Order: sequence, then structure tokens, then C-alpha cells
Amino acid sequence: MHIDMPTHSDIERLASARESLCVSIYLPTSTVPVDSESNQLRARTLFKTAMGRVRERADENTAAAVEEQLNSLLEDTSFWFDLGRSLAVFVTPEQIVEYRLPNELEEQVGVSDRFAIIPILRATTFPHSAFVLAISQNGLRLVEVSADMPAKEVPLPDAPHDAASAVGLGTVGSRSSHERLKGDENRKVRLMQYSRAVDHALRPILNGKPLILAAAEPLASIYRNVTGYAQVASELIRGNPDDLTEAQLADGAREILDGLYAAELADLRATFADRRQSGRASADLSDLARAAAFGAIGTLAVDMNALVPGNVDDDGHLTLDPGSDNDAIEEIARHAISAGARVLAVRQSDLPENVQAAGILRYAV
Repeated sequence: MHIDMPTHSDIERLASARESLCVSIYLPTSTVPVDSESNQLRARTLFKTAMGRVRERADENTAAAVEEQLNSLLEDTSFWFDLGRSLAVFVTPEQIVEYRLPNELEEQVGVSDRFAIIPILRATTFPHSAFVLAISQNGLRLVEVSADMPAKEVPLPDAPHDAASAVGLGTVGSRSSHERLKGDENRKVRLMQYSRAVDHALRPILNGKPLILAAAEPLASIYRNVTGYAQVASELIRGNPDDLTEAQLADGAREILDGLYAAELADLRATFADRRQSGRASADLSDLARAAAFGAIGTLAVDMNALVPGNVDDDGHLTLDPGSDNDAIEEIARHAISAGARVLAVRQSDLPENVQAAGILRYAV
């Protein structure tokens, strides 16, 4: 399965794009190569639907340019053999960008002057991906875990093979001729050196993903104290890391990730309730539209399935319009993203009081 997760910068570019014609297409896909033809057929059907809407809005030359972009992707046979669980395609007359995603998203076709971003926000809100560092004095493994793919070990050419090789001695407890440390103190220093060497080898690889440790004490605590990486989970995968398979490490990691995400949502609801009393949180769409335009939203959570046709102008004025091609909640999200807010697309049951959107503000507006 091939995954192309959009970065934060990618999301910002998609959210801020304004063109005379923006086509957004989402479709669930099979990860099995033998299903490549059915993936293409499903895409062809949705592309045909999109082109019908394009021709209603655009002149012949513009429509032909969009169709050429879509056909170029359809005819790339190798592309359809290596997909994730969903495909997101964003097209203008000048270019086409696609992302192969780990989440199974629903079919959607949008044709407007901007891209539909809520589904891809869902894919990036809680991606259920992480790295597991299984580390002991005897050795280490870095295992990459994602929502649906089998776990896989990541090569670490710059990492020490074990604790003893990291410090250049026969054993962790050995002393060089000029050292005065003895016993447990010497062992702790050696484990710190080992942890630091591993940390330096991992830094270029982790790229912002959570890191979950499978380690026994005291090495687990020593590694936490030494690493400069901020995304180390507080909970450990239990058991002897040398004996755990990649699948067992992945199961443990997913359980920890579920807990992290649940705790984050619970914290969001608690913060919302606390700040709402002082005017620093709101679930009113008009208030959120104004706050987003002013850059006052720090965190915005939206119902990923809600649809409220309407528009938000640059001054934050919300206009509800049943005939609009735009989604007012999505428009609020765009303004919030452009002002540096964190935007989460979640189920309505995860939102405070089951509202359609909830914003935690940087300051009252």
C-alpha cells in the first residue's frame, strides 16, 4: 500500500487555493494490486461525473484542459497498482495533485472555485501512524506503524547495534582505564551514551510522528531524559522488547495511540467548557466565522459529516445560502487554517454537546 500523506503546508495550499475552477474528487480504493482495474473503473465513473459539472461551469477550452489532466492520471497504469485505502484528487486546468490516503473516505465530487478540504482533514487529524522504538541493551529496532498497513522495520544504518558497541566496550558495565565510575553509576552513564547515540540516529527519520517506546526500566526513563524529540508517548509497550514481533509491537502502539487521541478529545471538550464561560470558546457558526477571519481561533474541531451551504467573506460575515456550492463550515476552517489554527475533522459525537463545530479562541472577540 502506498501512502502520500499531505503535509501541513500542503493543507494550507489546498485551503487557500482560489481558481475559476477547482475540482475535488475523493474515492475509496483497494490496496490490492489485482484490484487495479476496478480502482480505475471507479475513478473513471467519478471523473465522468466531475466533467459533467465542469462543463456546466466552464468554456470548452477550460473543460478540455481539466479532462486532459484527469485522463493523464487514468492512463498511468502503474499508479493504479499501488494505492492506499482512499484517493484524493485535486485538479485545475493547469495541474493535478493526488494523495493516496490510509483512511477509507466516502465518494465525493466537488466543483467550485476552491477545493473541498474537510475529507482530507479527516485523514490527517488522527492518522494512527507512529514509530515504535524497541530497545534493550542487546539491540534495537525501529518499527513503522500505520492504520491499516502491516508494521515494518525501518533500517537504521547510523544507529549502534547494541549498548556495548555504542560505547566502544565489551559490556555496558566495563570501565576504561581512566574512568572512576563504578557499578550502577557506570552502567547508567553507559546507557545514557547509548540512548543519545540512538536518539541522534532516529532524529532524521521520525519527522514529527509519535514515538512509542518498547523498553524496560531503567533504559526507558534514561532514553526519555536524553532524547530531544518532543513526540515521545508517555505510555510504554509492555514486555521484553527483544521477544515482541513487529505485529505485537504494532498492536501495542495502536492501543496507545487510541488512548492518546481519546485523551486529546477529552481535553478539547474540557477546555471548551472552561473557556466558553469567559467568551474564549464558541460553537456558534457566526461567531466562529468572525473569529476565524480575525485570526482568533487557536483550535477548531468540525463535524466531518456536516454540510451547511453558505459563504464567509474576508471580514468574517457568514451568509447561509442553500444554493451555494460552498460549505460554511469548510469556509470557517479555511480562514482558521490560514491564520495558523489547528483544525480537526472529527465525528459529531466527539464534539462538545454534539455541535457542528467548536472553536477554542486565542482571545475573546
